[in-house]
Amino acid sequence: MGLTYVDGVVTGPFGLSRSVDFLVDSGAKYSLLPIDAWRAIGLAPERRLTFVLADGTGIERDVTECYIRLPQGKGHTPVILSEPGDEALLGVVTLEILGLILHPSTARSSPPECSSPESRRPCSDKPDESGATRRRSRS
Repeated sequence: MGLTYVDGVVTGPFGLSRSVDFLVDSGAKYSLLPIDAWRAIGLAPERRLTFVLADGTGIERDVTECYIRLPQGKGHTPVILSEPGDEALLGVVTLEILGLILHPSTARSSPPECSSPESRRPCSDKPDESGATRRRSRS
């Protein structure tokens, strides 16, 4: 199974924007911005939290919020401010804020399906934009 990436644009409090190539990580709670991106758009830490990695290691990172725009939606979201070496991640809180779910088998994110038994179509009338997410094999 490959990795799923999505291109997004993040905007800071002064209107500065930056494109970011996010790895969609259903195991990550918050999205994580690369250090060059969050500094370029003028973000500043609001608080510091401890996060537990998959291997059980605890790390501390600063957290704030920003505006994010993806091909599938846009809105404000909490973000972790990365340190050197951290990869850009799109976490489940951001996906939920934007009303999206990740389909691992197709490597696409989309609005959830309607709960009506007779209707198994996406809840949005907006068609799914192909090419918005893509898969990569691990190198």
